[in-house]
Amino acid sequence: MNQKLQENFTKYEIARIIGARALQIAMDAPILLKLKDEELKEMKYDALKIAERELEENVLPISIHRPIPRRGDEKLGKIKEDTTSDEELEEKEKELEKEIVEGAEEMGFTNAADVEESSEEISVSSEEQ
Repeated sequence: MNQKLQENFTKYEIARIIGARALQIAMDAPILLKLKDEELKEMKYDALKIAERELEENVLPISIHRPIPRRGDEKLGKIKEDTTSDEELEEKEKELEKEIVEGAEEMGFTNAADVEESSEEISVSSEEQ
């Protein structure tokens, strides 16, 4: 392959172009180069070799459109700093726990006496720390 050709296209693009053009030639598309019968016999009328030669001669009307990648900075956005204190977090946890216990009582999963005992144990263990 030409060095100039490899600078313009990746190996995957070259393979795709040659494969697409070889398929066209195999389906009786006209050959874009003026090749002598001897050259065609030398290539054994191979569609891949003819397509490769057309690509090297730069006569193919096939173009490559590469999508431009979006910038990752726009997608991420700024990270927000969480400025809640430990006391506020503990209060939120207690409120959430109360809501869960009340919901469990309404559904009949727990008794009020069991909840009071477990909450006393939790408060005693948190005071010890």
